[in-house]
Amino acid sequence: MAISITTYAFDGVEAKPVDVQVQIVSGLPSFSIVGLADKAVAESRERVRAAFAAIGLALPGKRLVVNLAPADLPKEGSHYDLPIALGLMMAIGVVPEDAFDRFAAIGELSLSGLIAPVTGALPAAMAANSSDLGLICPQDNGAEAAWAGEMDILAAPSLIALVNHVKGRGLLVPPRPGPLDEGPKVPDLSDVRGQEMAKRALEIAAAGGHNLLMVGPPGSGKSMLAARLAGLLPPLTSRELLEVSMIHSLAGLLEKGCLSAARPFRSPHHSASMAALVGGGHKARPGEASLAHRGILFLDELPEFSPQVLDSLRQPLETGTISVARANAHITYPARFQLVAAMNPCRCGSAGNDGYACRRGPRCANDYQARISGPLLDRMDLQIDVPAVTAADLALPASVEGTSQVAARVKQARIIQESRKDETGGLTNSDIPTAALDQVAAPDEPGRQLLLKAAEQLQLTARGYHRVLRTARTIADLEGATSIHRAHIAESLGLRRRSKLASDTHTFVNLPSG
Repeated sequence: MAISITTYAFDGVEAKPVDVQVQIVSGLPSFSIVGLADKAVAESRERVRAAFAAIGLALPGKRLVVNLAPADLPKEGSHYDLPIALGLMMAIGVVPEDAFDRFAAIGELSLSGLIAPVTGALPAAMAANSSDLGLICPQDNGAEAAWAGEMDILAAPSLIALVNHVKGRGLLVPPRPGPLDEGPKVPDLSDVRGQEMAKRALEIAAAGGHNLLMVGPPGSGKSMLAARLAGLLPPLTSRELLEVSMIHSLAGLLEKGCLSAARPFRSPHHSASMAALVGGGHKARPGEASLAHRGILFLDELPEFSPQVLDSLRQPLETGTISVARANAHITYPARFQLVAAMNPCRCGSAGNDGYACRRGPRCANDYQARISGPLLDRMDLQIDVPAVTAADLALPASVEGTSQVAARVKQARIIQESRKDETGGLTNSDIPTAALDQVAAPDEPGRQLLLKAAEQLQLTARGYHRVLRTARTIADLEGATSIHRAHIAESLGLRRRSKLASDTHTFVNLPSG
């Protein structure tokens, strides 16, 4: 008869149950693990054997077979060590056969019998709780697993402590959820001198969750502005906190079970590979785009990224998910992030500045900007110029209005958008489906006429047309207006920069007077 215990295999953020079946039969001494296991799982044999020897147990001199069912589901990772060890202890009579009937287990064993922490404790605990099971996990993962809700959790430091608990010789205290961190302190917006238009664009981007591209010479404050955007965003809701924490758990980013209510802010270097940005690699791990789920993905020096890497973001910007397809895996990760990017106008950095003449002429700016594809630019709701800061700007006193004042307006606009969630199906204006725009973002007649004229002059795509409407809806929400007027459309168009790749000049809409 086979002894079994439940563990989990991770398919994206989903934890799929795996039945660890242990059988001891007559035959030559051997220890086999079957069920499409990778090398880390196969090496469990040596870790389990050494851990048993460390606590004074010996494997029987018979044929040991461990089957990981379903056999066609790939198994990878070291968290199978603990369920295999527990199954063997039940099979050889160290603990009763029904000792762990109502538990699932994850954990890696050290050679001394200690249970080492693993990634994915939170998704595993959520899956166990939904199946009315408890969870046996490493002690260092206990605080993380406790966030899954009311359930039985045995967070053991070692195998011997787990055996003593089952036999009543020692008691494992149920773990408590880790602390909820408010996140790192974000610099205040009042530190930025000048750049009033950029600050306004930052407020609109925060209120509606819009993608933002800032173009300007070095030292104009683009990175400063991006760093302060996180302080304008409202904290994560309970549902969003759970979504984000499950991804970070799989990536091993939750230290001592500490969750953060602040929205993620990820800023990868421009040398990042496609697998690092969108996920993948040998084990199809989540990339920066998924780690920025429900938060901000900031790409500084945008044209320095590989064009292929940048274009890999086009699909997740539309769908909010990333599907990583490999020969042995097809995994989907959530990736509903806000893209914020910054770039110089040319490789020299100062094309278009007064009193500056690039030695390479317009070609420098053309070649540099051409590294960014038109379809990716079309997905940037706000495209603004951030001019160089003058000495007069730097001499100004700090702005009276800082992060707290702007964040209050952003919060009020987000409340208005949330009230329309049932009508639109989107949490923010940037998420509003195209089919719902006619209901919630239809402009008045003067605004419609202006938008039609601008769409013709700027040659807006259908996507660009709809993104102008979404941005205008956000501007109206910031003002508390129920309908979209001509002024809202005009501001939305003015914040959508259109750079000519054929020259270093820009085109703007000639708005009618009045």
